[in-house]
Amino acid sequence: SPILKRSPDITKTLLTKSEQLLRVDDHDFTMRPGFGGPAIPVGVDVQVESLDSISEVDMDFTMTLYLRHYWKDERLSFQSTTNQSMTFDGRLVKKIWVPDMFFVHSKRSFIHDTTTDNIMLRVFPDGKVLYSLRVTVTAMCNMDFSRFPLDTQTCSLEIESYAYTEDDLMLYWKYGNESLKTDERISLSQFFIQEFHTTTRLAFYSSTGWYNRLYINFTLRRHIFFFLLQTYFPATLMVMLSWVSFWIDRRAVPARVPLGITTVLTMSTIITGVNASMPRVSYIKAVDVYLWVSFVFVFLSVLEYAAVNYLTTLQERRERKIRDKLPCTCGLPHPQPIMMDSTFSDGEVNNMTHFVSENGEKQDRILMQLSLGNEQNSSRRKKQRRYISMRINTHAIDKYSRLVFPAAYIFFNLIYWSIYS
Repeated sequence: SPILKRSPDITKTLLTKSEQLLRVDDHDFTMRPGFGGPAIPVGVDVQVESLDSISEVDMDFTMTLYLRHYWKDERLSFQSTTNQSMTFDGRLVKKIWVPDMFFVHSKRSFIHDTTTDNIMLRVFPDGKVLYSLRVTVTAMCNMDFSRFPLDTQTCSLEIESYAYTEDDLMLYWKYGNESLKTDERISLSQFFIQEFHTTTRLAFYSSTGWYNRLYINFTLRRHIFFFLLQTYFPATLMVMLSWVSFWIDRRAVPARVPLGITTVLTMSTIITGVNASMPRVSYIKAVDVYLWVSFVFVFLSVLEYAAVNYLTTLQERRERKIRDKLPCTCGLPHPQPIMMDSTFSDGEVNNMTHFVSENGEKQDRILMQLSLGNEQNSSRRKKQRRYISMRINTHAIDKYSRLVFPAAYIFFNLIYWSIYS
């Protein structure tokens, strides 16, 4: 019986060079396909391999992706009985026409070259071409830090033809929304990747015209747990630590002053550390609101003790002045401790000096004057005494601060987290 033999495929003939098969030397590949006619459609699809880093300081991101282009160039068509394609590396790319894609707003980009240039060119018999390359690009991302670190950022990688306007090259997503594929293992330490999606727009340049532009959009939500441990929790502890001074005796200056200074300096260090890893923006961030309000609470606790210490010193000085102007009670048969009311003014103390301690009757008159006061004073004098008494009641200042400071800080936290959460 006759043996059926497969017809030889010209694409598998070793004696035929690929350049001769594609007739590369017979055409001018400096011109786009179909020059002078309608715009050539160029489809694009992307597979994101990794999202390497997000930099808040530089406001950029680094992404590694596979960028694939699809178009048809009849100058590259060839005869094939099996309709099989031919695959080439980057050496043939330099001899034919390929789309001149570039990344808008990119800072750095390169094609991987280990172990060779990561470029693939696949040509089909009807002239359809698949051009794929592996690229790492660092592009700009306009970030809004007004809600940092409770923020959500949206970044875009933009692809556009550099030379060909929409009249010469129509750039589009090959499979619509399905043109963007991502690796399920992509993850970032500080962000949770919410979504990837594609869009298409027109970009206008006043000197050259309209261009098709493709967008790879992705949304990132920041993980808050790291900042809770490193920023919010230490700041809250410093504020609570500053309240300890309200329970320390007001005369214990070596205990209360270092405590206040330590909390203030620690809050300053936390604020400096947070701002060191952030760009110098001209608006207030959410973390700034929390840290500076916490700093104000710590600073107010220091001012509270300064006021308490000053009023205590003023009160002791007034009592000492009253004691110095009173006659000596030495030698009395039953000496009693003289309780001095700090509400007396210096003029009243001077009026007490005519009470000479000659006998017990004189001493009783002094005690009566100190305890009851001058009943003939006007109502204005009584109001003034009551004001001075309340002003220098230093123990009450600490007592009220134990309640007012925690309540105000808790109220601030409720408002803060309800707004920014």
